[in-house]
Amino acid sequence: MRHLLLILGDQLDRQSALFDGFDPKQDIVWMAEVAQESTKVWTHKARIVVFLSAMRHFAESLRAEGIRVHYRKLDDAENAGNFVAEIESAIERLKPQRLIIVEPGEWQVREDFRSAAMQLGIDLDERVDRHFLASHADFEKHAKGRKQLRMEFFYREMRVKHQVLMDDGKPVGGEWNFDSENRKSFTKQGPPLHAAPKRFLPDEITQQVIDLVEERFGSHPGRLADFDWPLTTADARLALSDFIDHRLGDFGDYQDAMWTREPWLFHSRLSVVMNLKLLDPREVISAAEKAYRAGNAPLAAVEGFIRQILGWREYVRAIYWRFMPGYVGLNELGAEQPLPRFYWTGETDMNCLKEAIGQTLQYGHAHHIQRLMVTGLFSLLLGVRPQEVHEWYLAVYVDAVEWVELPNTLGMSQHGDGGIMASKPYIASGKYIQRMSNYCTGCRYDPAKSTGPNACPFTTLYWEFLMRHEPRLKMNQRMSMQVRNVSRLTEAEKTAILDQAESIRLSLT
Repeated sequence: MRHLLLILGDQLDRQSALFDGFDPKQDIVWMAEVAQESTKVWTHKARIVVFLSAMRHFAESLRAEGIRVHYRKLDDAENAGNFVAEIESAIERLKPQRLIIVEPGEWQVREDFRSAAMQLGIDLDERVDRHFLASHADFEKHAKGRKQLRMEFFYREMRVKHQVLMDDGKPVGGEWNFDSENRKSFTKQGPPLHAAPKRFLPDEITQQVIDLVEERFGSHPGRLADFDWPLTTADARLALSDFIDHRLGDFGDYQDAMWTREPWLFHSRLSVVMNLKLLDPREVISAAEKAYRAGNAPLAAVEGFIRQILGWREYVRAIYWRFMPGYVGLNELGAEQPLPRFYWTGETDMNCLKEAIGQTLQYGHAHHIQRLMVTGLFSLLLGVRPQEVHEWYLAVYVDAVEWVELPNTLGMSQHGDGGIMASKPYIASGKYIQRMSNYCTGCRYDPAKSTGPNACPFTTLYWEFLMRHEPRLKMNQRMSMQVRNVSRLTEAEKTAILDQAESIRLSLT
């Protein structure tokens, strides 16, 4: 044979550069399910099923085209359990002249494949991932000469370059960003009537994988009873149409809102299929813009949704590759607390965390505010070592691939990078959660109190965080108002807050 094309679980893209020059008579596709990818962090069962089932469906679609696929299933007797051993075995058996791969989504995986190819003395053709709208070179050009890298300015350049929501060289509506209009909470009556997302119940392939995962990874976190993710490009497009038709219009208003027993609300559920490369982001962006142009969705909703894809998603990937491998070890705030055990069980009397973590364990999903301002906020205020938080997020969310998860967690959520990703730590007291959800209703804690038996741990730790990091935070213009509020506390109030914060930490250790 001529070329062995290596396809990883998050590279299920038939239009990939991997297939440039492909000759079915001379070339073979290689895919492997390896246990190492499910055990290097204690991976949620639903995340394992998503990757394995999507891979098997993709392999079947290639075979239907007449493409030869060398596929190693997880339960094959000869499975060596890791990528390097599997690729060595394939090379020995198939004897290709060259390996072809699209740049992986994880730094260590890329290094492992490069090292293996060098040790085996075989050429490795590593190709650019065309799935993304910005190349590494594009971002380096943007970053040149800048003291700070901020998503907003990169996003504006991307809008202009790709002519998204632009009219006559200017942003549609006269503004680049309508975020101020997209922060509404629900009334006491809860969310307005809305259609639940289209479900994709397990077919025969997915059910086989579910059975396998329950057998092999039964002790892993999470449940599979409600598994219904789209796992093919055809289903991904159905999910896209369903979102555009039924939820995009209200997405802007309520994208930050939270409500008990409402895991989806107006969110798209498309991050999974985009991160697996089953759905091209250009297609998603185009569908959203067409909805606005046709008068079917308001500009604020469409711009906010597109910004998450064209702006934030591209920016996060660029940050990951620019600062790895050192980025994963950053801990600018010196946080060293262990991650509380209840993150793996949901067993806590803090109702907001019980809801967000319980939903995560049930579905492998939580939307961005649940991640940033509930689970992420608590670990930030508590002072959890950011690497432990990163490993938890990588393990429990079905859309987690390291290039997107690590900067969002360590940088945006935990401020472990000291400001590379975000200009300030995203901190708030329990009052924010009360404003944006109904989680505080019936909770034993009072978000207005920072001390006493009913004080909300979020509120206690919020004030303690400001005191603990006051020298750093008072130098940050965006934090000046919050830091000034600390000076209004009496010494007795400060002491009581510090004592209560220490008690919280001891109870969770």
